[in-house]
Amino acid sequence: MFVSYKWLQDYVDLSGVDPEELAEKITRSGIEVEGVEIIGEGIKNVVVGHVLECEPHPDADKLNRCQVDVGEGEPVQIICGAPNVAAGQKVPVAKVGAVLPGNFKIKKAKLRGQASNGMICSLQELGVEGKLVPKEHAEGIYVFPQDTEVGSDAVAELNLDDAVLELGLTPNRADAMSMLGVAYEVGAILGRDIKKPETKVEESSEKASEYISVKVEAVEDNPLYVAKVIKNIKIGPSPMWMQNRLIASGIRPHNNVVDITNYILLEYGQPLHAFDYGKFGSKEILVRRAEQDEVIVTLDDEERKLNENHLVITNGTVPVALAGVMGGADSEVGQDTNTVLLESAYFAGGPIRTASKDHGLRSEASSRYEKGVDPNRVREAAERAVSLMAEYAGGEVLQGSVTVDNLKVEPAVVTISLEKINSVLGTDISAADVESIFNRLQFAVKVQGNEFQVTIPTRRGDITIEEDLLEEVARLYGYDNLPLTLPEGDATAGKLTPFQIKRRAARRNLEGSGLMQAITYSLTNDKKAGQFALHKREPIRLIMPMSEERSNLRLSIIPQMLEALSYNIARQNDSLAFYEIGSVFLKEENQELPSEHEHIAGAVTGLWNSHPWQGEKKPVDFFVVKGILEGLFEEMGVAEHISFRQAEREGMHPGRTAEILLDDMVIGFAGQVHPDVQKDMDLNETYVFEIEAAPVFNYNLPALQYSPIPRYPSITRDIALVVNQDVKAGELKSIIKEAGGKLLREVSIFDLYQGEHMEPGKKSLAYSLKYFDPARTLTDDEVVKAHNKVLDAVKDKTGAELRG
Repeated sequence: MFVSYKWLQDYVDLSGVDPEELAEKITRSGIEVEGVEIIGEGIKNVVVGHVLECEPHPDADKLNRCQVDVGEGEPVQIICGAPNVAAGQKVPVAKVGAVLPGNFKIKKAKLRGQASNGMICSLQELGVEGKLVPKEHAEGIYVFPQDTEVGSDAVAELNLDDAVLELGLTPNRADAMSMLGVAYEVGAILGRDIKKPETKVEESSEKASEYISVKVEAVEDNPLYVAKVIKNIKIGPSPMWMQNRLIASGIRPHNNVVDITNYILLEYGQPLHAFDYGKFGSKEILVRRAEQDEVIVTLDDEERKLNENHLVITNGTVPVALAGVMGGADSEVGQDTNTVLLESAYFAGGPIRTASKDHGLRSEASSRYEKGVDPNRVREAAERAVSLMAEYAGGEVLQGSVTVDNLKVEPAVVTISLEKINSVLGTDISAADVESIFNRLQFAVKVQGNEFQVTIPTRRGDITIEEDLLEEVARLYGYDNLPLTLPEGDATAGKLTPFQIKRRAARRNLEGSGLMQAITYSLTNDKKAGQFALHKREPIRLIMPMSEERSNLRLSIIPQMLEALSYNIARQNDSLAFYEIGSVFLKEENQELPSEHEHIAGAVTGLWNSHPWQGEKKPVDFFVVKGILEGLFEEMGVAEHISFRQAEREGMHPGRTAEILLDDMVIGFAGQVHPDVQKDMDLNETYVFEIEAAPVFNYNLPALQYSPIPRYPSITRDIALVVNQDVKAGELKSIIKEAGGKLLREVSIFDLYQGEHMEPGKKSLAYSLKYFDPARTLTDDEVVKAHNKVLDAVKDKTGAELRG
């Protein structure tokens, strides 16, 4: 919700409180102000000018030479290329020395040999977003009304010196989706009165009921419908002050009638819709559920197929509006409209939300109906709108309203005691202070001893129980004024759990290895929900997803990591290394809710090392990822219990993928993404890993023991073993370590040979073996004895032969 500071002053006195201070006070009272923006901040020396003469540039087809009065006596010559510039206009002029947004400074210039002393500006050049500029000014300069004073400050005339507060509203605070709602909030914060808009309507002798009748079939969806008729409307631009306020609120001005309905939506929080009565097609309004496959063409000229869950406004025969969401194109108010049929209604949020979601139409009206509008403002808003149409569109308001009213609304009455307030908040607030807070909120309150019976106005539909009143008292009393206390009793100082310590250590290790932390969505789509999952389960779908792309809880982190890589590669970031420690969600038998498991995942692509000066470039490969994981397992103290074995997994390269085992339990995998998946996502060669965090973090490690640095020399033996092609290097290493006994302390592979000097089906694997005893110097006989056991074991178990 965008709130104009100047507009807000119409309803509540803000003297002595600047926009930044007001934003701070609103935030501290419970509604976050996400920012304060002054659209025209930094603009200098821009005034209202009067174009006295306008003629084509003698040497350029698309330029005009203008003589402009800027309120300083002699007119100045300005060369302007706007297609809509003309003599007699009042326009914004940036004089020589002016500063425009982006620190753009205006200087004297010559354009095709003609002097130009300034610039005639468009709204976009003054900092207004293009999508908010009225269509008549979208392709050229802005033109002021003729009564605008020449030489006056154009920034002030356009209201660009206004401060706009952006409120980050939670769904329960629908009351603050209107200027009046914000005024009540600010009035309560500052302890000041509210001035409501004055509505004066002079009605004609003709009755609205002679022009229209209203019938509602879907009473539960639409318990209150009010129709007004305004004749002799003259369509034209709305007054400049109204256009400025709409632009500040993020709404593009159209014409006086449409702008008034949008203005009332912002002022009262009550959506309205104006139909062209001449195009309506009948004298009857019928509100009903749509028929299956019924069709309507909406204001955006899209044909939309409806179903029985959608609420429509019809002329008795065909739909003319998708209720609470968007009107139909056939009855749109246009330049030839002379009679307006105005709708103000109370719609239930459910059908509006359904239609909005089904058709992808998220409008200002639908967002308010979904969260709930004030039923007691439906009639007020209609009366305020027709009074403005009479004043600014020359309309003649017909007598009375045509209404269907099945709405029964009683304000909520909530009782709370002073003891409850003070015991929950830990305060010692007096009864008088509590009563004062409710009065500032303009809640009717009866005090009986230390009990408060509070009648909640219908504009605050979020307050229904005493805990809601507690929150109101706390935030108006001031969260900063609540006392701070420490827990009593035998409490101990807080600390990290062992799991949290391991998680932090894992993050430091992965970042030290060169990976950057990513935080991705826990929600994904139907297709990706089961991809790369360590544990196959049926995906868990949300009941009411915000979109189909975020409709399922994830079973693996890798699909989201690949999305992040793809996004970056599309933007020329091609050497990337990400990791994430996050949750996946598994459906369990006989459990309504899924179980949440923490996983560690990573994705790496591009160059791992690049040193152009030395001519060194190392692309990522499987062994880079394996090394990252081995470093992590070393940090976690489980490296000796980890093994890798070749595996095939869906979505992974069949020859470059390994499962990761902790003791004999599979806890994850690592490898290259399958080339088909890489191609589909426009990825380069990419390697990923994903492991379960709990088995690693919770592994029962023995108590830490320190060993002295060996005083005695070690003895190293290298062996090259010829084995069959299908023998795994890791398998051979395990056999060597087991056979070497306690004297064999280190085993490492350093060479693989497959070539013309090796017989077919064979390969050579070379290992370095280190023997030592920390208590004494080993003899050659002891080493030979242990070494022979190794050779015998590898020959017996794999058929390995020493390479000659």
